[in-house]
Amino acid sequence: MTTKKKVAVIGAGVSGLVTAKTFKEKGHDVTIIERSHDLGGVWELSRSYPDVQTQSPKDLYRYTDKPMPDDYPEWPKGPQVHAYLDSYAADYNLRDHIRFNTSVSEMTRRTDGQKGWTLHLVDQNGAESTEEFDFVSVCTGQFSEKNILTHPGQEAFEAQGGEVMHSSEYTDPSIVDGKNVTVLGFSKSATDIAVNAVKNGAKSVTIVYLTSVWRVPYFIGGLINFKRILYIRKQEQMFPSWGLNPMQKFAHVIGKPFVWANWRALEALLTMQLKLKKTGLRPEIKIEDEINCSVPIVTPGLFDMIADGRINCIKGTFKEYEGDSVVLTGGEKVKTDLAILAVGWKLGVPYLPKEYQDKLVEEDGQYRLYRIIANPDLPDMGFVGFNSSFCTVLCADLAANWLVRYADGKLAKQPTEQQMNDNIEQMLHWKRHEKPSAKVYGGLCVAPYHFKHFDELLDDMGAKVRRRNPLAENFTPPDADAYRRFLDSTPDYRVN
Repeated sequence: MTTKKKVAVIGAGVSGLVTAKTFKEKGHDVTIIERSHDLGGVWELSRSYPDVQTQSPKDLYRYTDKPMPDDYPEWPKGPQVHAYLDSYAADYNLRDHIRFNTSVSEMTRRTDGQKGWTLHLVDQNGAESTEEFDFVSVCTGQFSEKNILTHPGQEAFEAQGGEVMHSSEYTDPSIVDGKNVTVLGFSKSATDIAVNAVKNGAKSVTIVYLTSVWRVPYFIGGLINFKRILYIRKQEQMFPSWGLNPMQKFAHVIGKPFVWANWRALEALLTMQLKLKKTGLRPEIKIEDEINCSVPIVTPGLFDMIADGRINCIKGTFKEYEGDSVVLTGGEKVKTDLAILAVGWKLGVPYLPKEYQDKLVEEDGQYRLYRIIANPDLPDMGFVGFNSSFCTVLCADLAANWLVRYADGKLAKQPTEQQMNDNIEQMLHWKRHEKPSAKVYGGLCVAPYHFKHFDELLDDMGAKVRRRNPLAENFTPPDADAYRRFLDSTPDYRVN
């Protein structure tokens, strides 16, 4: 008999909301711990930089049981995504379960002999408390803790009027008016901010980057929505994946020349469309060796601005601040009033005891997670939203449905500890030796293997419906409505 659990969900973003909703639907008592004053995670309005929008089309960036509004554009803006998440929370009465302005400072195993964890909580006034939970779902994802960099001379630079901020702190575009802006980094957020700075009257804009990467425009060749090329099962099957049998491996060998030609054609098209030769930004790496969660979507206007000089790109990184300038590792001195560090986020679960952190993360930073959701050595715990991808919301939805069944022992294929550890070792070997680009973000990226990842989760859950018609299944992107039907075909239950 499956009994009711007291469940803590850490984080009220995309993954936390669907996890809370899913555990609640099964009959569990759910509490959401959120350190901010509002829900939304990266889409919480005070954390969003101007003009932020999804990298995925709205039909891929949605839950299986709630489409985005028809009047939303193909790629919704930040406030629209936040409104969608707020509406989702209202649909399932989730706000009543959220403790806002509350952080987890530490978590320890319960000492009363019961399963679960004791969470050490701190509220906005600094008041500390503890509370015991039978199960904890960590839903903070990969964009929770800022990666903060400092460089020599920064204190003097700021004392004479210069400003330094993390990219997530760039929320008011008026601050760039008339200023020399230098952006460190070449991610989507870096290029979004650079373009936004140009549009909002910056005196000069410079991007400092370590290496150029392949980027994908919203419409490849100006005509084809990129989801119809990079989000389809047939394209995914061009990448050798894990666990292939001898015949599948042989098929990849036979098809290698055709696959090679496919990628060279795409590179040529992108090189021409994005003016990569003119700007000197054509990447050296082959595109198929780089496609993962770190491949950004092109910020509209970026390459035109680089080509005509409105944005200056310099290869290198910050060495130090000197007077009113940033000195780069190549010796260049860039006059700067505002330095924006688009240097990403720190992976990790800092409140987890070190003995458990060591069981979760390998020495080389790779995570030990079965299905990128659970670790057999971390009992009564799971992770949703760590399975990052190009369709993050769908990934979180499926992971949440898998996790509640795992927690309740209700997976159709409930794995043993040995099976989980064997699979983890297999995946670690594959990422390290067969697909090195899969090591990005601690090995927590499922792209470009969305369909295979979803297939595994649905198979574990015992879905009786698994496919659409062959044409749609192989040549169209993941369909959230179809995945709702797949989830609805899994064995249902409620706890007591």
